[in-house]
Amino acid sequence: MSNDIIQKIIKKTGQNDLLDILTNKLTFSELNSLLLEIYNMKSKEIRPAELLKLYESNRFVKPYEGKIIDLIQLELKILKAAGTFSFTPVELSPVAALGTCSAVAKANQNKIISALRGTEVLADATNSLALHICDLKRNRKEKENAEFIRYCTIHRHIRAQNYKDTANLPHFKLFCMVTSGIDKGSYIFEKESLLEHFQIYQTILNQTLDISKFKIKFIEVGGYKDSDGFMERILKHLQDNLKGEVDITEQGTKSENQYYQGLQFKIYINMNGDDMEIADGGFVDWPQKLLQNKKERMLISGLGIERLANRFKGI
Repeated sequence: MSNDIIQKIIKKTGQNDLLDILTNKLTFSELNSLLLEIYNMKSKEIRPAELLKLYESNRFVKPYEGKIIDLIQLELKILKAAGTFSFTPVELSPVAALGTCSAVAKANQNKIISALRGTEVLADATNSLALHICDLKRNRKEKENAEFIRYCTIHRHIRAQNYKDTANLPHFKLFCMVTSGIDKGSYIFEKESLLEHFQIYQTILNQTLDISKFKIKFIEVGGYKDSDGFMERILKHLQDNLKGEVDITEQGTKSENQYYQGLQFKIYINMNGDDMEIADGGFVDWPQKLLQNKKERMLISGLGIERLANRFKGI
C-alpha cells in the first residue's frame, strides 16, 4: 500500500498513531481477530450484482486460459523426469506462513498477497520447499546420513506486482526443485547439485519437448569468499560432465543481486530466432539462517511450464 493511501486513512480516522497501535500495541493474534471481524462485516455488504463486478475487475481471480489437459500431461512428464534423479514430489498448501519469502530472502512483502491467520498466498514454491526441508532436518525426519535432500513440486504461483509485459500473468505454474546438503569442501555440493538440476532440465527439454539445444547463462553474485575460483571450478565441472548441445556462457559483469549466493543462472531456448528465458535458479543461504548452521547449503531453481505448454503442441 502506498504511503499516500496510508496518510489518507490516518487523516480520515483522525488517529495519528493508527499504525503504531495496529503493529506494536496489538499482538499478532489480536490483530488477526480484528481483521477477521472487519472482513466478515465487509463481506456482508457485498451483493450478488456487485460480486460479479468485483470478479470482472480483479485480475487475480480469473482462470488459466490454456489447454488444461495438455498442461497436466506436461506436468506429469516433468515430475517423472525429476523422479529418475531421486527428487521427491510434494503437493504444497495454497498458502505459506506469513513472511515465508520476505523473512529469509530479499523479497518485498508488498509483492505478495498477505492473508489472515498468519499466512500469505504462496508466491514462491522454492521458499515453501526450503521451509519444509528445514523442518524435516530440525525434527530429524530425514535420514541423517543422506548427502542430499531433494524435493520438487509444480504449483500455481501468484504475485501481486503489476507486470508491464502482458505475457506475464498474475498467476502461473512453475516446476520448482530444491536440493539441500552440507558443505564438505571443494564445492562438492555446489558442483553435483547444479549438474543434477541441469541434467533434469535437459531431460525435460530433450525427451518431453524435443528441444535438443539450450543455453545456460551464469551470473556471478556475492556470498562466496573465493568468488573467482568458485565460478571457475563450477564452470569446468559442468563443461566436463554436462553432455549434449548445451551452450554455457558467463555474464561479464558481477551482479549486485542479493537474493542468490555465489551465482545465479538462467536457461534459454531458441524461439523463432530469439532467446526465451524458461528457467532460473541459484544457491541461497536460507537454511543457514533457518537452522543457524553455516555448513548448510541449498540450491533452488524453477521452470515456467505454461510458456512451454503454450508454445509447444503435441505434448
